[in-house]
Amino acid sequence: MKVAFIGAGVMGEAMISAVIKQKTIGRDAILACDVDPARLATIGKRYKVSHTADCRSAAKVCDVIVLSVKPQTLPKVLKDLMGTLKEGQLVLSIVAGATLETLTKGLKHDAVVRVMPNTPAQVGQGISVWTATSAVTQAQKEIAQNILKATGREIYVQDEKYIDMATAISGSGPAYIFLIMEALTDAAVHIGMPRKLAEELVTQTVLGSAYMSRETGKHPAELKNMVTSPGGTTAEGLLCLEKGGVRAILAQAVIAAYEKAQRLGGQSSK
Repeated sequence: MKVAFIGAGVMGEAMISAVIKQKTIGRDAILACDVDPARLATIGKRYKVSHTADCRSAAKVCDVIVLSVKPQTLPKVLKDLMGTLKEGQLVLSIVAGATLETLTKGLKHDAVVRVMPNTPAQVGQGISVWTATSAVTQAQKEIAQNILKATGREIYVQDEKYIDMATAISGSGPAYIFLIMEALTDAAVHIGMPRKLAEELVTQTVLGSAYMSRETGKHPAELKNMVTSPGGTTAEGLLCLEKGGVRAILAQAVIAAYEKAQRLGGQSSK
């Protein structure tokens, strides 16, 4: 099985790195494609994979074509690839907002998987939400699943509407978490803590909290209450967060990201 990665940016590279590291796909079965010659040279040297600037020729010789370009680049790629793909080839798209309808019509090819991954895939801790057209066979679904498992966890959904929702949560979510981590670190420095110590405390606190949530299976509210003593320091801090409208702001961020994902796919007039 040969796999072409059309687009060798951050997420394209993350997937290439992951499938090689997990031995899901051999180096000799990977073909990277990008319009940036310098980027291609870097990917080729770093991962010892074949590379080309011609996405059409790359698609012709591969069994799986991963579309990992930016949304604004997709129309040109679809135009270049239209009519190139044959029966039996699988397209796996991680392009934000690009619907199954857009992809199948733009490619004139029905076997398409749509995925929303996230950046922790770069370290094998990603989460991918994906769906597929009815033309995708069970064997092809297993291929897609194995590729995505190399980057972390994966969740299949029957209804495509959940992909744009995932874009706003798990796709954009790491940026929200990093912003919170940055703010906590800066606040620690503000009260007099050395930055390096603050960074370590914040990072492990986030990791530990996420792990505790997963391992215990308890509701976040219950876990929060376990930390919060009556009249204590945590209660005082939480009061400030609630007064500042942290819940409402996070909800607004998710809604804004969701609506943007829909606009990218031409699904909304907002």
